[in-house]
Amino acid sequence: MAELQEQDQAGASHVALKQKAVRGGMAKLVGQAVNFVLRILFVSIMARLLDPVDFGLVAMVTVITGFYSLFTEAGLSAATIQRAKVTNEQTSTLFWVNLLVGVLLALLCLVTAPVVSRFYDEPRLFPIMVVLATGFMITAAAVQHAALLDRSLRFGVIAAIDVLSQSVSFIVGIAMAFAGFRYWALVASTISMQITSAVCVWMITGWIPGLPRRGAGTRSMLRFGGTVTLNNMVVYLAYNFEKLLLGRFWGADALGLYGRAYQLINIPTQNLNLAVGGVAFAALSRLQHDPIRLGNYFLKGYRLANSLTLPTTVFCALFADDIVLVLLGPKW
Repeated sequence: MAELQEQDQAGASHVALKQKAVRGGMAKLVGQAVNFVLRILFVSIMARLLDPVDFGLVAMVTVITGFYSLFTEAGLSAATIQRAKVTNEQTSTLFWVNLLVGVLLALLCLVTAPVVSRFYDEPRLFPIMVVLATGFMITAAAVQHAALLDRSLRFGVIAAIDVLSQSVSFIVGIAMAFAGFRYWALVASTISMQITSAVCVWMITGWIPGLPRRGAGTRSMLRFGGTVTLNNMVVYLAYNFEKLLLGRFWGADALGLYGRAYQLINIPTQNLNLAVGGVAFAALSRLQHDPIRLGNYFLKGYRLANSLTLPTTVFCALFADDIVLVLLGPKW
């Protein structure tokens, strides 16, 4: 009798998890759909207000800062989400680890700014990199807060934060571009998004981290985070190394053109992957001790992601000229 009750409870919990994941997935999809529209509008308007060189200058820097940003989370957000049980001492300790890493990355960004400027032979990159350095500390201070929202499967709230952050970034960037700030409009757009997202997750979670503690049981979480970071490094280099070479040997104009085309093809697929992947990771983490259900749900999610992204990619390839003309304008 006791075994039957346990099985009923386990079945009920899996049904509840599935329902929560489906609702979260719908919220994520709606949020990503709104973000998709905002990003397309942003790209389309900015492409008409700025020149390829403006996008190229920022892209030269973000190739480097994007690599640094892989260490901002250090995989510790994923470590918190996938953990079967997590304590306040553990999340507090990870918060201070993330913040320390963010400060170190900001300092690294400042130190390497002159090197990057000389590498590209472009003095305008130095102040851009200095300003973007502040984003590491802002993002790092919100990593664990955002992870707690993911862990609690509050995907509707997360989607709302994403939309609000994207909207603020949209307004700031376009307003500065209209005012004639050129590539600084792109920089301000990035920083404003980071600030808005961080403030929102701080306010909504209401969580105040405690002091870091030794022996809080974070060693395994740090190892897990290191593995995730290493994987992200390999993926990032595979997808971005050509941008480094384009900027170095062909200049900001060529990189600006390539970067806009790259972004257009990636906006729809990236939004879909974020919607499906974000829900899947948090939900599947609850099934890590049930390999059969874990495998079944993973394959269903994988098929769903492919069924959505492959047609989008084929469409972009077939109608590339028309998409560029409509979204970016004739000068592109």
